[in-house]
Amino acid sequence: MNNNKTGIITICKKAGKLAVGMDMVKKVCSEGSAAAVFITTDISEKSFKEVRYVCARNSVKLFRLEMTMDDMWYGLGKKAGIIAMTDNGFAKSCAKGLEQIIIDPDEFEF
Repeated sequence: MNNNKTGIITICKKAGKLAVGMDMVKKVCSEGSAAAVFITTDISEKSFKEVRYVCARNSVKLFRLEMTMDDMWYGLGKKAGIIAMTDNGFAKSCAKGLEQIIIDPDEFEF
């Protein structure tokens, strides 16, 4: 696992600026406090579609981390495939060098 990203995620969690799991990510996105959403490489197709919808609806950037849910468990102590950062600085640092997933809003009906 990329230790730099793990460190950023861990510090973000300790600072209370991390939402972990689909329900928490949906909540911070709908409240407008999500700076960016990050997914692991092995989330299910259903979860991927759902998180794309949530990000498109709330105009939140979505990035793919170069780690699995097991890697996330190792770094956070919780197995999760989806996280959101509510701090712009942490989100920008974590997103650096990652693939942004481009979402076509026309793909979804709001």
